[in-house]
Amino acid sequence: LFGSDQRVVVVEQANDFVKNYREHLEDYVARPRSDATLILEVTAWPGNTRLAKAVAATGLTIKCQMPERNPEAAQYNRQLKDWLVAVARRQFDAVLVRPAVDQLVELLPPEPGILFQEVSRLALLAGPAKRIDADLVRNNVGGWRTRKTWDMIDAAADGRAADAIEQLDRLLAAGEEPQGLLPQMASTLRKFAMAVQAFDQAERRGQGLSIRQALERAGFTGSLAFKLKDAERQLKQIGRARGRLLYRWLLAADLEMKDYNSPRDRARRVLETLIVKLSREAAIP
Repeated sequence: LFGSDQRVVVVEQANDFVKNYREHLEDYVARPRSDATLILEVTAWPGNTRLAKAVAATGLTIKCQMPERNPEAAQYNRQLKDWLVAVARRQFDAVLVRPAVDQLVELLPPEPGILFQEVSRLALLAGPAKRIDADLVRNNVGGWRTRKTWDMIDAAADGRAADAIEQLDRLLAAGEEPQGLLPQMASTLRKFAMAVQAFDQAERRGQGLSIRQALERAGFTGSLAFKLKDAERQLKQIGRARGRLLYRWLLAADLEMKDYNSPRDRARRVLETLIVKLSREAAIP
């Protein structure tokens, strides 16, 4: 993409691929191309096979799951907390203090993608001070609420307005405020708007750009890479016409919540209106 001679080939859901072409892969590992990297994403990788042993000897095997044994788990948690502090500083210009990160890891599953999204949300709620402390975590993080918030955002982006509004009902009944939910929705929807902008810019330049590439440019990388498949489906559902309007819709919603529609019931209607605009039924041809 940027003029490099090195190519990367990724085979997703490669279990059947490995099963059907095991001998070819064994030959390839013995004589790999110097100008390419082959990545196989599998759910099972028995270490006693000839292929696994060959990869271990000349390539790299990455186990993408949390360690279960105590020494490894303790080290993983330490590294995870250090990484979250660094992410807060580098990507969100926020200070995530140690007591806050300890509490965050206690309240949520120790999965980098989920924790990254939560740090992103907390940075928005931290205000101008950009300080994420234990009180902010305690008052705004809850396992059930966090899951339901992301469920609502996913349902809205998928165009399932009824499901999204149902999740919104539950969150508001549990004490969430519309003014706190909008920044979380906006954080995801802005990425879709950026992806559409990337499409438009590439088109004007006469360049080809895939949906995945556009989403990666918009920020679905690193810890958010696990959301790429869902994001591809959601961006197709939203469409380019609505994608171009997202910035305007989000700005209007933010201004409305700070003005006439600041009371809770009116702010709720602002969120519901945004969800309906994203619905399948409201698609713009």
